[in-house]
Amino acid sequence: MSMGVPARIFAISLRCSPAFIQNRLWKWWYQRISKAHNKVDFRFMNYGYLDEDKPVLEPEDEPYRLFIQLYEINIRNIEMKNQQVLEVGSGRGGGASWIAKSKKPSSLIGVDFSKEAVSLCNNWYEQENLNFIEGNAQDLPFEDSSFDTVYNVESSHCYGDINKFVREVYRVLRERGNFCWTDFRNEEIMEKTEKIFISTGFSIVSKKEITGEVIDALDMINDAKRERITKLVPRSIRRSFETFAGVQGTPVYDSFKSGKLKYYKYQMKKN
Repeated sequence: MSMGVPARIFAISLRCSPAFIQNRLWKWWYQRISKAHNKVDFRFMNYGYLDEDKPVLEPEDEPYRLFIQLYEINIRNIEMKNQQVLEVGSGRGGGASWIAKSKKPSSLIGVDFSKEAVSLCNNWYEQENLNFIEGNAQDLPFEDSSFDTVYNVESSHCYGDINKFVREVYRVLRERGNFCWTDFRNEEIMEKTEKIFISTGFSIVSKKEITGEVIDALDMINDAKRERITKLVPRSIRRSFETFAGVQGTPVYDSFKSGKLKYYKYQMKKN
């Protein structure tokens, strides 16, 4: 399957652009996604995770289990009760809402560079300990040492300068604060990314490749995802939306299957 004309043009533009242009291109793309699909049932944008150790979920969260499980495995064993927590790249807000409800931080802020997504989230979610603001992952709008935990799920591949992002996370974390990160990379870029984590000052508590579990989740939800896209996404960007959603037969899915791309999760502490 081709990736669709909008996605193809977007991918070519990214490869040819400097970091600050890449940031603007990603912002444009996600603004377009938010405008094209503003239904409240579309709360997650990640690929999902098939977990043998299924976390207990409330009945209303069961339809989103595979997506929630990617958040849960990312922050597993991290104490958040009564703490200050930040999600960088909060997207549609489903993960932040579930964490705010289930882990009970005193405050959880979701920051995202899509004005449309932030507006949707603040309209959808009314939890007292949850708030969403517009902001840049590479220039976070917070004072130094503001948070006990920062987490990031499947969005850092969009950032034009990963060094700036990691430095910003380090800056806003308190001493011995937690940084929970999960995303996909090829092996060469992942090696460079890990070196950035360490050189910035993080110590790696645990790390794991989870590509198999992500592929299993993509397979389980493939038909439903394709049907939902067909029903809710305008025809002009439908094929491109399938590409970014990792539907079977798209370049992203095929790269996972071939091993060209791998999915990783890291838990780190600020030294």
